[in-house]
Amino acid sequence: MQPLLPDWAADDIDPQIPSPARVYDYLLGGFANFEVDRSVAARMIEIIPEVPRTARANRAFLQRAVGFLAAAGVDQFLDLGSGIPTAGNVHEIAQRAGSDSRVVYIDIDPVAVTMSRKLLSDNRFATAVHGDFTEVDGILGHPQVRELIDFDRPVAVLMVSMLHFVHDDALAATMFERLRATIAPGSYLALSHLTAEGPPEQMDRMLAVTESVTGRGDRLRTRAEIMDLLGDLELVEPGLEYLARWRPDPDESLPEVRPLDGYAGVARKR
Repeated sequence: MQPLLPDWAADDIDPQIPSPARVYDYLLGGFANFEVDRSVAARMIEIIPEVPRTARANRAFLQRAVGFLAAAGVDQFLDLGSGIPTAGNVHEIAQRAGSDSRVVYIDIDPVAVTMSRKLLSDNRFATAVHGDFTEVDGILGHPQVRELIDFDRPVAVLMVSMLHFVHDDALAATMFERLRATIAPGSYLALSHLTAEGPPEQMDRMLAVTESVTGRGDRLRTRAEIMDLLGDLELVEPGLEYLARWRPDPDESLPEVRPLDGYAGVARKR
């Protein structure tokens, strides 16, 4: 008999199968994870001790990017692969800048969607949708997405630490083409991506661990490959930069770049 699940878990999940969203939640210090997720995280940390620091840097980039976009006047956010809610969520930052800012979270993990919906139960300008972010046309045409997001107006599409799950380069290129074709001029796309530029031995061992979770190792891309995906979108300053070095808070010193650090950037459609 399957043990009783905590109230934050969806009824149809198997707590013996690790989830990338729950592993990430654990690395960020969250509680919505199982022993199998913590075991995977421990193996990752054994290989590269800086993994939790990189997870936190990625989350901090998301928060800084949303703050920048809200200050630029964007009031619609589509968060693809949003993950499990934690402190400093997109809707909290966006709606602090404008109470009627619209936010739609998309995730394939049922725990992420269940927890997001509970958090947003009284928020009429934000929702969570269960879906595969690689199926771009289905996401862009989803009734709940269309209910809140008006693609005739500028929108910010967030793709934070998700593209390494897309192994098919042709699919990744098609996803970006569809997004660029759909979003209105003045829209933005914010992304972060794990890099393939770390020490080969460590990276190979790390890929073996992630393969045990997803069935395939992560697709790590170079800076040039990420730039190709952006196409004719124009990067805002400072361009495609290491995670913690993208518009750091003024009182922060620039950190040393570590093996697992990825690239981050925000690009605008003219």
